[in-house]
Amino acid sequence: MLAEIGAGVKDYTVIRSIEKPVHSGGGLAILTGNLAPDGAIVKQVAVSEEMLTHSGPARIFNSEEDVFEAIMDRQINKGEVLVVRYEGPKGGPGMREMLSPTSALAGMGMDRQVALITDGRFSGASRGAAIGHVSPEAAAGGPIAALREGDIIEIDIPHKSLNVQLSAEEIRKRIAELPKFEPKVKTGYLARYAQMVSSADTGAVFAR
Repeated sequence: MLAEIGAGVKDYTVIRSIEKPVHSGGGLAILTGNLAPDGAIVKQVAVSEEMLTHSGPARIFNSEEDVFEAIMDRQINKGEVLVVRYEGPKGGPGMREMLSPTSALAGMGMDRQVALITDGRFSGASRGAAIGHVSPEAAAGGPIAALREGDIIEIDIPHKSLNVQLSAEEIRKRIAELPKFEPKVKTGYLARYAQMVSSADTGAVFAR
């Protein structure tokens, strides 16, 4: 068809052929498991080889500001999994971008040593084992809200899984014990948005 309109590819190192793609599995991967029953997203082409599979203890942060402060204060240790929650559609509200934490980790050379998972989102510039859109989100009582410091999180990008080493019963018990979610914004349009927005896995749009 390209030939019919007088077009063609002059350099296949720039525009790859279907037979020789840059990455055979695509740029993004959808992960599921007991930590993300409705899915999570990772830009797998930006994850270093040594972090495609990773198991480590959770460090819990309930906002982007908290995790960024801990990173800048060098309170993060090799092998940990940073969990940033209550930044999803309801919790943010509005899924704020987690570029600052991932940029700080990359600048320190720690993007090959720690992972970061969140019910928020990332920009196209993020790199490392940065897993976002964890659904259901913490504000909706998702399993990510049940995590505690030291819980072992298992990431397996080749097998598309994201799990925590907890039984289904323990996860249900912890979720049942959670206090009622208190929105960060209680008036105006953002408050209405937080009340009506759907989950990230369905587009974070107003639910009917």
